Amino acid sequence: MAISGRKSFQAIEVMDSGHRPLRRGGTERSQPDYTKSSVVKRHRHGSGLPKKEGMSMLSNLAYQAKPYNLSGLIGISDQTLEMHVKLYEGYVRETTRLTEQIAQILKDGTVDQEEMPAYSELTRRLGFECNGMVLHEYYFDNLKRHSSGDPGRTSAFIKEAESNFGSYAVWKTDFSSIAKMRGVGWAICYRNPRNGRLSNHWITLHETGNVAGFTPLLVLDVWEHAFLLDYKPSERGKYIEAFFSDIHWDVVEERLRASTK
Repeated sequence: MAISGRKSFQAIEVMDSGHRPLRRGGTERSQPDYTKSSVVKRHRHGSGLPKKEGMSMLSNLAYQAKPYNLSGLIGISDQTLEMHVKLYEGYVRETTRLTEQIAQILKDGTVDQEEMPAYSELTRRLGFECNGMVLHEYYFDNLKRHSSGDPGRTSAFIKEAESNFGSYAVWKTDFSSIAKMRGVGWAICYRNPRNGRLSNHWITLHETGNVAGFTPLLVLDVWEHAFLLDYKPSERGKYIEAFFSDIHWDVVEERLRASTK
């Protein structure tokens, strides 16, 4: 039976309230899980996308984790890498799950008042999970076994660092110092596409501090899970030194070239 001013519903699915872990600084805290939401999810009767089109849309939302085989890095153990890649895969699954749940709410083309709390939480959470997925891919992609350490003296990155910071050594000091800051997050070297300048930034968690439109060139994960099996929390500096022994500078150079096109 339709109710004036509200959607009419064919089915009602009531889910019990649940929680899932939110990783923060190597710990976990409770976060609402809208897979098991206390919010009542109702499906609109006889409206929305055609069934075939809706199912096709949902089937295209899945993200696939990229494969990584980085064993043999200097100062970052295989055990850490194995754990870290599994954590990344979790971000991929969560990004897919949240994206699909948002699509389910939107499939009739509206977000009603009762759906808004779940829709809002899912959308905010997606920023965390999706950025976590993407930043981990940047991080793993810019790692390499048998790295040369610092980039070659004739590399484009060296020239950009010297142009913007006076020397590569000053750039490296700035980047490393940002990575040593107290907190949970990332250190990222960006290129500003408007003026070509390089700048280093601290990103809290995964999503706070990302600079819109800037191109990430070098990405360093400084969440404790990235190094806690190998170093004490007070030894983050040793992990950062190890990171600089494992940078895939060819990838950084390619990101730089792509950002100038």
